[in-house]
Parts: sequence; structure tokens; C-alpha cells
Amino acid sequence: MLVENDFEVKKLTSFKIGGVVRRVIFPESVDEFIASLESCPEAFVFGNMSNVLVSSDGFDGTLILTTKMKNYNIKENLVKAECGIKGPKLSQIVAEKGLSGLEFMIAFPGSIGGEVFMNAGAHGQSVQDVFVEGDFFDKTARQVVTLTKKDMNFSYRTSVCQKQELIVLNATFELEEKDVDLIKVKMQENLQFRHSHQPSLALPNCGSVFRNPEGNSAGRLLESVGVKSFKIGGAKVWEGHANFIINENKATSTDVLELMLKMQSEVREKYNIELMPEVRYLGNNSRKEEDICKILYQSLKKMQK
Repeated sequence: MLVENDFEVKKLTSFKIGGVVRRVIFPESVDEFIASLESCPEAFVFGNMSNVLVSSDGFDGTLILTTKMKNYNIKENLVKAECGIKGPKLSQIVAEKGLSGLEFMIAFPGSIGGEVFMNAGAHGQSVQDVFVEGDFFDKTARQVVTLTKKDMNFSYRTSVCQKQELIVLNATFELEEKDVDLIKVKMQENLQFRHSHQPSLALPNCGSVFRNPEGNSAGRLLESVGVKSFKIGGAKVWEGHANFIINENKATSTDVLELMLKMQSEVREKYNIELMPEVRYLGNNSRKEEDICKILYQSLKKMQK
């Protein structure tokens, strides 16, 4: 099993931000993943790190990254995939087999584990629509459990994984047989929508910064309070959509957190609505960042209790 010490993590994060992580483990199979979780119960688990802001001051702990866990199996219209395979890759694979249901993943840079964890969805499709069952490592019980769709308590951008210490090992999806060309047309439409509504990954970013409040739009609320002019250090709000922050010029994690806090504060002040971050933060070496996060993430922590 590959283990890296004093790992420069910013080369993996989509924000291109992050300092040195003391130890990073890269399991290549479910067995190695479970062994890592059992031997390092304090470790944080991430996939493609597409929605993670890692502190520029680094992280004095252990990460387990699932990027090497890419196995999958297709049997008729059932697809079982390990947590580390990227969503766009799996959506392309099943499309070639004439299987529909994962077209929405073509526009997401994340991995299957992350997609299940947050019940990812777009364009009228979501994980909960096709999820059948999955294997999870229960960190509390220290054992592998199998959960069905009913067990997952899926709702908007949430699953039971966010309220219990459950780590996605693999997931099985039930897809629908359709004409390959029709599937590819939908995938192309999804890509075009992403290109016109979200910044290119050439502009380092973490996707949507805040979740949509129930019955409302975070982007609309943010635009109405004028955040598109906001910039702190090397981080700025993308001019194309108010719910995206880009790393324009060697931004630090503090730049991004301060900008997020300013955006959140403006919406709270005008509408009395508390926007919940969609970006996950990892760090333990900066008192200033910890103080910002206590305010920024307080509503999310309440929801997860």
C-alpha cells in the first residue's frame, strides 16, 4: 500500500490550495481501504478532493485518499463501482453499454464515494434515483455494513453518511436501458450547461460554495447582494456565477474562508438566511481559520446533529 509522508496536497485539490499533510495513504482495493480505516481510525477520508479546501498551513494528521480504487462490474443493468472511480468516467463507461441514469455525473469532477456521500444530482437525475445498495465501513462499530436505498435517508445534498460515521466502500446502481446516442446527447447537454454556468477547471475552484436553501437559490441570493465584486487576496467571486470562488492568483485558504464568510454575512444581513457551505474544510494549524470556521460552519453542524 502506498503511503506518503509530508505530502504536498495542493497538487491534488481542485482549488490548487493546501499545505503539507503529515501522512497520506493510497489504498488500491477495498481490503486495503478497510485495513487503513482499522489501523488509522482518526484518519480523514477523501476521494478526488474536488470540494475540499485544505489549509495552506497544512494538516498535522492522516488522510486516506481513494483515487486508486477504480474497479467496477456491470451485470445486465446493475453497476457496482468502488468509491474511488470518478463519476465522469463511470458515466461514460455505462453510456457505451446503453445504460442511462448517471448522465448527470459527466459534469461532476468528484468520485463515486463523494457522490453517494452527498447525494449528488443535477438535470433531473440524482444518486438516490439509481442507488440500490452499498457497502460501508462503520467507524463507530468498526465493521463493514451493507445499506439499501431505504437505509440511506437521502435528501437534498445529504445522506445518512453525513450524520453517522459511515465511509463509502462501493455502491451498486440500477440503470435503465436506452439508446446510446440518446444518452450521449443528454451527456453533451449537461456538459454544455456546465461550461456556460460554471468556471472551467482551468480556473481552480471547488464548485458551488454554498448549498441552495430550501425553496431558494444560493446563487440568486448572493448575486442580489452584489458579491460578484468581492475579492480577498488571490481569491475572488467568479464573474459568471455568484456561488463560485476561483483561485485567481495564488490564493491562500484564509483568503477563501474570509471571502466565504463575507458572502455568507451579506446574505444573512439582508435576508436573515444562513447559507450552509458545500465546500469542506480541512486544517488544524491556524487559529484564525478555526475561528472563521466556527461561524461559517455552525449552521451545517447543527443540521448534522
